[in-house]
Formats: sequence, C-alpha cells, structure tokens
Amino acid sequence: MNSSMLNRRRFLNRLSLCAGAPVLAPLLDRVLLGAEGGKPPLRFLFVVEGNSVPPKQLCPAGIPFVEREQRNAFTEHSLLDAELPTALKPVAAYRDRLTVIQGLSGRMCSGGHSSDHGALGAYHANHGRNLQAATVDCVIGQAHPGIHENLVLGISSDADKVVDFNCSASGRGRSRATLLHPSVAYTQLFGAVAKGEAGAAFQARRHLLDHMRGDIRRARSALGSLEKEKMDAYLSSFETLGTTSQRLVEARDRIAKVDPGMTDKYSSQVETDRLDAHFELATAALIGGMTNCATIASGVGFPNFNITFTGLGIQTGKHPIGHALYNEDDTTGWDQSQKIRAFHFQLIARTMDKLKTMPEGGGTMLDNTVIVYLSDGAETHHSRCFEWPFVVLGNASGRLKAGRYLQFPDYGLKGHRTINALHETLLHLAGASQGLFGSLDPNLDKDMHRGPLDPLLA
Repeated sequence: MNSSMLNRRRFLNRLSLCAGAPVLAPLLDRVLLGAEGGKPPLRFLFVVEGNSVPPKQLCPAGIPFVEREQRNAFTEHSLLDAELPTALKPVAAYRDRLTVIQGLSGRMCSGGHSSDHGALGAYHANHGRNLQAATVDCVIGQAHPGIHENLVLGISSDADKVVDFNCSASGRGRSRATLLHPSVAYTQLFGAVAKGEAGAAFQARRHLLDHMRGDIRRARSALGSLEKEKMDAYLSSFETLGTTSQRLVEARDRIAKVDPGMTDKYSSQVETDRLDAHFELATAALIGGMTNCATIASGVGFPNFNITFTGLGIQTGKHPIGHALYNEDDTTGWDQSQKIRAFHFQLIARTMDKLKTMPEGGGTMLDNTVIVYLSDGAETHHSRCFEWPFVVLGNASGRLKAGRYLQFPDYGLKGHRTINALHETLLHLAGASQGLFGSLDPNLDKDMHRGPLDPLLA
C-alpha cells in the first residue's frame, strides 16, 4: 500500500470521530481519490420515457435493421462512422461512448401501455400494486449513497400532480416518490442554501417533520401489531427525510457550489421546461455528490404518459401518437415520436457536456458516469415485451466496450437474453451484483436471465 493511500486512510479515520463525518466522509473520500488518481464509485442516470421505443427509431442508416423474428444470431456493428438516427443525433459527439442494444426481452413484466416499476425491476409490478423488490436504480443508490440514496424526478400529463409512484422502488412494497414539480424538487435539494420562498419552505418542512415524527411515535403506542408494522414503515420514511434534511444543512457550502438557481422554468406549466429543469437538477445533484444515482421518469405509467409536448410545437398527446406510430399512410405520429425522443437526447447530451467539464481522478466525471435510456413501454404502444430497446451512454472508465450497435437473437433462441441480464450488468459495474436480478420468464432458460452481459464488457 503506498504512502498516499495510508495518509488518506489515516485522515478519514480521524474524520470519523468528528460530528460531520456522515456527510463529509463520502465527499472527502471522493476528493482525495481524485487527488490520488483513484476511481470513485460510478454514478448512474436512468432516463425512462413513457410510451415505448420502436426499435427502428434507434437503428442508424447503413446498418441493416432486422425484424425481431429474423434475428437468428448475435450481431454487432460499429457506430463510429454510422449516420445516427434522428433520435440519437444529439449525442453524435459521444458516439464512442454510445451503445444501442436491441433484442432483449422482458416478458416477466406486464406489458400493455406501461410496465411502470417493472421496467427497472424486471418483474410484473401490476401498476405499482405488486412491487416485488427494489428496482435496479435503487439497488445502486443503496450501495453507494450520497446525501440522498436516490433522486427520482419526472413529468406527468397531470400538470397539477406534485408526486407520483410510478417508476422506482426501494424494496418490496415500497415505491419511491417521483417528484413532478421542479420547484418542489429544487426545495428538497437546494432549500438549505436557497433564499426566499424555497429556503423558507425547506425550514418549514424540517419543523413539520420533527412534529410528525413525534405524532407517529405517540400513535404507534396505541396500535396493534399489524398496524404498528405499517406505522413503523411510515416512521422509517420520516426518519430518513429528517436525516437527509440535517445532512443537507451540514453540507450547505458544498451544495451552494452546484446550486443551479431556480429560474422561471422551475414553475412553468410547459412540459419541456419542466423536463429541462429536472435534467438540470439531476446533473447538479450528481456533480455535487448529493446522489450517485438519479432517475428521470418522463411520462411513465398509465394514464399519465399522455403528455402533449407543446413546447416542441406538437399539439397531439403521446397516447394518440402511440396509436399512430405504424400508420403507413401518414408518418405524422412517427415523426412526432422521433422529435420528442430527440429532445430527451438533447438534454442527455447537455448533461454529458457538463460532466465532461468536471475533473475527477485522472479524467472527468463523464468517465465515471453511465446513462441508461429506455421506455416503460418496451417496443410498442401496446407492448408484449418480446423485445426491449436500450441505449447506454458511457464507458464506465473503460469497463464497457462502447461505440457499438448490438442485436441479440430472437426470443427463446440460443444466445437470447432478457432485461434482467442488462440490469445485472449495471449492478456488476456498480459493485452490487446479485447474480440473478428480478423475476424469471418461465418460458426461457434461467441462464438467459443471468448477467453480466459479456458482449457489453471490455
């Protein structure tokens, strides 16, 4: 062990005796690792867009698109000289970090308009009524927590809705809240350093949490065993919120450095503004070490996926767009779908640009970040989950072999794999491998569910 590593460990051991250790230790560990050229934990951004991803929309010109039923073997193509499709053109500058994955199945999920939590959990969630286990984003967040284990942000067709429970789960039966209003999310993340209404709201929430924890404890003493178990779950949530609020106060100086400032788009009713603000918040949270795993749920879950992207000049909701995707006589729906998807990748590209400017270790934060794009609706509007397109951006500090278009064999054929295997690949990269993630498709061999996916690894 070299002397610099010993000095770092001695420093952190001394720090562990300080009152601020729970907040400062992860930050200083990351800073000292960077000074020594070491590698901090990977950070992840999951972008889940509602209403399906037609596989053809991710196929570059010059690479033959093969219909699912005709895929008999695993194939791969380089993206380095390919003409990217409309949806992916915004990330063309990062084609060497881009991986398009076609042909994974997810039949263990519900399909239909949305698989909601199943998209990240690889199980049949039954619209949130049957959350069997933690979703992949939450497993990663729990393995490498920042001030927040996870940050889940999103937009909904119901612009008045403040939170939803539609995408991520921290454990069996425990859906994580998706914050839908950027102003609310801003207060939660940056209220400790904010001025005006956001700062006042943060302080009011801290006082309210103190009172509510006391009320819950008093109520618990008068309940039976079953009710106590439920109340304990509520108490645990409030304790977590209280601890997080205290950590935000203690980390005030660090948070102030990445505070994006709350502009008009944070209170806008325009869906593109809200999505823009959420990406801005997620990027700031990742850079500031407030979380190592963020999820953006863009219109996830039925019926709230039916967003109208008026900010892009589109006056049709995503539900009718979904029905119009395969209208051979009118490509309007197809074109609108691609325009909306390209907007998501514009925001992803902006996040990557920002991460690329942040030094870390021997490179930048982008080197240590993996971005995963998928839909909660798999491959088509009324999905059956026989295939589930994914886009992965990042090379995980050289551990992912990127710059490729990958196509797995059709459902059930030799070499076919499921979304479980991809999620397990991400867990493998995060150092949180489970070997077998999610539920099994009873019609497939068990090994088709196992990860990691060797073709993705360098």
